[in-house]
Amino acid sequence: MRRPTPDPTAPGQESVWDYPRPPRVERIASHVVIRLGGEAVVDTDDVVRVLETSHPPVYYLPIAAFTEGALADAAGSSFCEFKGSARYFDVRGGGVTAPRAAWYYPSPSPGFEELTGRVAVYARPMDVCEVDGEAVTPQPGEFYGGWITSAVAGPFKGTPGSFGW
Repeated sequence: MRRPTPDPTAPGQESVWDYPRPPRVERIASHVVIRLGGEAVVDTDDVVRVLETSHPPVYYLPIAAFTEGALADAAGSSFCEFKGSARYFDVRGGGVTAPRAAWYYPSPSPGFEELTGRVAVYARPMDVCEVDGEAVTPQPGEFYGGWITSAVAGPFKGTPGSFGW
């Protein structure tokens, strides 16, 4: 499949088509809040993101920053060719449980050690995920966990026909 034409970027925006493959891990100065069931399940300034060609950033937050009981082990696993074997969490807040709505790498592959002790959350099942006060849009598709903000331009992997990007 042909690479799509990147969308134009506005001042201050990044194009996901300038992100690398294999992905890059970077610490950023941002504030992330996630709410579920009307409650904040995490509110942190300790933020790492993973950038990969055609994907909006995936935000990884310290497991220890989540409120007590917000993360519960869930069944199943998956494998990323870059980051290694992932495990899943159910996310709980305000009496609501979002099954398998978060994932982490217990022993990330070399080059991704900074993800140790961190968790990423799918935005779609949450009430809201915010980066610096801006509500994010979930990456298209059911598998991908990127967060779209006004700071990134696409097109984004996950839309129909994008499997081969």
